[in-house]
Amino acid sequence: MSKSAPFDLSAWVKSRSHAVDRALDGFLPKGTARPATIHQAMRYSLFAGGKRMRPALVLAAAEACGGNDSEAMPLACAVECIHTYSLIHDDLPAMDNDDFRRGKPTNHKVYGEGIAVLAGDALLTQAFEIAAQARSWKRYTHQDLILELAKASGSLQLIAGQVADLEGEGKDLSVAQLRYIHERKTSALLCCSVRLGGMSANCTPAQLQALTDFGYHVGLAFQVIDDILDVTQSTETLGKTAGKDVTAQKATYPRLVGLEKSKKIAAQLTGKAFAALKPFRGRAVALEALAKYLLDRDR
Repeated sequence: MSKSAPFDLSAWVKSRSHAVDRALDGFLPKGTARPATIHQAMRYSLFAGGKRMRPALVLAAAEACGGNDSEAMPLACAVECIHTYSLIHDDLPAMDNDDFRRGKPTNHKVYGEGIAVLAGDALLTQAFEIAAQARSWKRYTHQDLILELAKASGSLQLIAGQVADLEGEGKDLSVAQLRYIHERKTSALLCCSVRLGGMSANCTPAQLQALTDFGYHVGLAFQVIDDILDVTQSTETLGKTAGKDVTAQKATYPRLVGLEKSKKIAAQLTGKAFAALKPFRGRAVALEALAKYLLDRDR
């Protein structure tokens, strides 16, 4: 019996990314729909060259649970709309005040602050319109799916993380306070992504718990690595302004515990993320490869 070929993550991500782009293009109003400015602004950020990692996590989690792309696609697109809205708002002068995102001028730099705020609002709303078109299961109803998305992006999770991040600028935060920010600002939506993927495949409660543990630890590790990269990488490499955390006097893991200990924490969280996938007994190939890609960035 011939040995199976190694999993080609690059080809897998490329095909899923194209599929997500096609689906998003179909779900969103056309750029010519009145008022054209808002729809062009929404599309500008949504199609600005993001890696589609959150949608990929939705699709990979569905695959691990025996599901398929078509059932998971509306939820994958909904998550990407939430993610993109949060980036548009994070980049605003009133928040992180960033001029570049994904190597391009930020939304407010192109369309002005007012339209950027509205483009973010519109994408947030669009996410729920898209999610409502997902299939409902006996185990996971439409109410479950919408609640999952709403809780992850609401004032106790994603928005809580941004509020705590804003209020923590220039202050001496503890590691526990920093973890609170990371849990909500980054981990919540990554965790939501894999959970929604599992739900789209009518996963078992045990599978959902495993995906939750995986998503939580991947999210935390990803953000710790992001903190590290902000210190060690250039603006060109990152595609966004490097060193801005230091300039803004933000609390980061390297600032609080040093670079070497930050790397150890990232490694521990990474180990826990992979351990969470053991119950899938080799069926979470894409999910595992995605995690390796996200967590094995140059650091």
